[in-house]
Amino acid sequence: MRLIGSLAVLIFFLVCVRWLMLPKAPATPPFAPTPQIEVPAPASDANAALPLATESQPSIASVEEMVTPWASKNFVYKNRVSGENVPAVLVHLPTGSANSPASYWALSLNAPFGNCRLEYVTNLEKLRTDYDFRAAKHPMVGNPCSRTVYDPLKMMNIPGSVWVRGAIVQGSDLRPPLGIEVEIRDKQILAARME
Repeated sequence: MRLIGSLAVLIFFLVCVRWLMLPKAPATPPFAPTPQIEVPAPASDANAALPLATESQPSIASVEEMVTPWASKNFVYKNRVSGENVPAVLVHLPTGSANSPASYWALSLNAPFGNCRLEYVTNLEKLRTDYDFRAAKHPMVGNPCSRTVYDPLKMMNIPGSVWVRGAIVQGSDLRPPLGIEVEIRDKQILAARME
């Protein structure tokens, strides 16, 4: 009997040890919300507020708002060939009448070669400091990547015996900015076509 009692105690002891060795279920942590990634609101498109010149709606400005020499207005030109929206600027040159298309220069702000964005610079001091161009007497167009300066009052002959506005007066770019033909109808300045 003693043997049976000892065996019963041993079995009881083994069962208790086995029970103590069993893995314990992890304690459930308190509920925490799933982490969220904060996605910033999309940046507003700076071009959204600018006039969009399309084939059906080519108006970019009125003659009244461009009456002052060297006045400028940014706009977006819808390229008919590629469908691309091209940032552009219209500049009223100080020559001729405000009612004459020849008194305006509209140009693409995309550099003809490369990925740089051109800028219409009215601050002559900026032309001196940023472009190291000291001969400026009037606003110019600049390429901030190559430091090329284009003169809106001068023409340049490019291959094919084609004259284009915006002669290079400093820098290494291959040609002036791409021009956009301007027409005037009913006191509205229209972007007709891009070269």
